[in-house]
Amino acid sequence: MTAEGKRHSIPLTEGPSRAAARSYLRGVGYSKDDLHKPIIGIANTWTEIGTCNVHLRDIAEALKQGIREAGGTPMEFNTITISDGITMGTQGMKASLVSREVIADSIELVARGNLFDGIVGIGGCDKNMPGIIMALCRLDIPGMMLYGGSIAPGKLNGVDITIQNVFEGIGAHARGVLDDAGLEALEAAACPGAGACGGQFTANTMAMGAEILGISPIQLSGVPATSPDKHQATREAGRMLMDAVRANRRPSQIITRASIENAIAAVAASGGSTNAVLHFLAIAREMGIELSIDDFDRISDRTPFICDLTPAGKYVAKDYQAAGGSRLLAQRLLNAGHLHGDALTVSGRTIAQEAADAVETPGQVVIRTFEQPIKAHGGLVILKGNLAPEGSVMKIAAADRVEHRGPARVFESEDDCFLAVQAQKINPGDVLIIRYEGPKGGPGMREMLQVTAAVSSNAALSATVALLTDGRFSGATRGFTAGHIAPEAQVCGPIALVHEGDSIHFDIPNRKLTLEVSEEELAKRRAAWKAPAPRWPTGVFAKYVERVRSASEGATTL
Repeated sequence: MTAEGKRHSIPLTEGPSRAAARSYLRGVGYSKDDLHKPIIGIANTWTEIGTCNVHLRDIAEALKQGIREAGGTPMEFNTITISDGITMGTQGMKASLVSREVIADSIELVARGNLFDGIVGIGGCDKNMPGIIMALCRLDIPGMMLYGGSIAPGKLNGVDITIQNVFEGIGAHARGVLDDAGLEALEAAACPGAGACGGQFTANTMAMGAEILGISPIQLSGVPATSPDKHQATREAGRMLMDAVRANRRPSQIITRASIENAIAAVAASGGSTNAVLHFLAIAREMGIELSIDDFDRISDRTPFICDLTPAGKYVAKDYQAAGGSRLLAQRLLNAGHLHGDALTVSGRTIAQEAADAVETPGQVVIRTFEQPIKAHGGLVILKGNLAPEGSVMKIAAADRVEHRGPARVFESEDDCFLAVQAQKINPGDVLIIRYEGPKGGPGMREMLQVTAAVSSNAALSATVALLTDGRFSGATRGFTAGHIAPEAQVCGPIALVHEGDSIHFDIPNRKLTLEVSEEELAKRRAAWKAPAPRWPTGVFAKYVERVRSASEGATTL
C-alpha cells in the first residue's frame, strides 16, 4: 500500500521492475519499509570553508530525525556554496553570484533525477538561500528552505562585534590608525563559531525575507546556529515539511505576487541588503510572476524602517530573534497595513495567522513600532537617469545625505579603486566609479565591501564621498553607495562613458542619478567605445556571460 504523500517517487521505488533500484538503495542502508514511504530530498550546502555552512551536517541530522518521526524517508545530498566574506576583494568573489545559478541547477537536477516527493534545502550563506528557493520554484513539489542560523556576535573588550568591524579595521590599519595587534584582535574575535554573518547583511536579510515570503518556517528557521533550541526547532521543521507533503502544499501556492511584496516590505522595514533586489527579482522570474525593480522603490517608500539592526543600527540577528523575530515583524507590518495577511505559508497557515502568535519580549528595543520608526521610509531606493536608464539600487538605511554632486574618479575594477583608497588618493567629495564589474563584465557582480569598508573607516571620506558601480554591495556595506547600475559597462551602458572629472549628481528625493555631460558628448564617446575582451573565454564564467540577464532583471540565466 502506498504511503500518504508518496506521489512522485512511486515510479522509482515501487513494483518488481524497480528491484534493482531498491537494491542500490538498500545497500546504502535504507530498509524495505523506508523505500515505501515518501522520499524527501535534503539539499545540503555544507562546507568546511567558512562559518556560515560548517555546521549544516548537524542541522541535517536533526531535520532528518523530524522527517522520520513524521513518516518520511530523508535522503541527503550536497551542493556547492561560495563564501562571500572569504572571497571578498579577490577574483574568487566573481564566483559568488554565479554559484546561485549553479546551486539552483544542481538541486533541480538531483530532485528531478530521483523523483523526490518533497525537498528541503538547507542554506547558510548569501547565495545558497536564494539558489535553493529558485530550485523550489522550478520543481514545485512540497518543500522549504531552512536557514542554518546566524552566528553569535564576537566580543572584544566587552563590546559585541561582527565581521563588518574587521573589514573596517583593514581600512583603519592601512591609514595607520590601527596597529597590527589591534587588527589581529579583531580578526580573532569577530567570528566565535558556526553561523552566518550576524548583522542584517545578505544572509539574514534573505533568511528573514524567506520567512515572511512563507517558504521558510517562520520563527523556527531564524533560531541562531549555536542556540540550544536549534536542534528541536529543526526537528519541528522536518515534521512540518511532512505535513506539507501529505497536503501537497507546493511552492506555487506559497510564492505569489502578494507574498513577494510581503518579503520586500520586510526587507525595507529591517534595513536589509540591496542584494534582496537581485534575489527576489530572480525568484519572481522563476515562478513566472511579474515584478520590476520599480516595485522595490514603491514598497520601500511606503514602509517605514523600524528594525535597529547593524549595519544601519546597533543590534544583530540573535537580538532580532530574541525580541520576537519574524512573527513580531510580520505582526507590525500587518497591523500597519503593509502585509497581505492572506498569503499562505509552508506551515499551512496564513502569514496573518502566524503573526497572531507573535510573542514580544517585554522591553525589547530591536523591532520598533511604526509609530516610532527609525526613518519614515524603508531602507532601499531605486535611482534612474541618464547614468542608469534601467535603474540602480541604493541602501539609504544608514545614509545621512539625500543629495550629492561631485567629480568622477573612474576605476576599471574594484582592485584599482581599493588600492587608491588604501593609498589615500581619494579626496572628500569624490564620486568613485567602479565599472566592468557587472553580471557580464565581472563577470558575476563582485561585492565591494572591501572598498566601502575602507571608505567608511575614514570619517573624512565616509561623510563626503559617494560610490557607484555596476557590481554589487555586501549587506554589510554602509555609506552613500549605488550599485547594480544598469545597463552595465560591458554592454556600453552609460557608466562605460564616464570620464575622470565628470560631474555626477545623486538626487534621492527625485530618484535621479545623472551624468552631467551633454548628449552630444556622450554620443561621441559611445561611438569611440570598444568592448573589452572577455576575461574568461571558456568554462563556467563563459557560459554565465553568454546567458546572464541585466541586474535590473535579477541577473538570472533563464
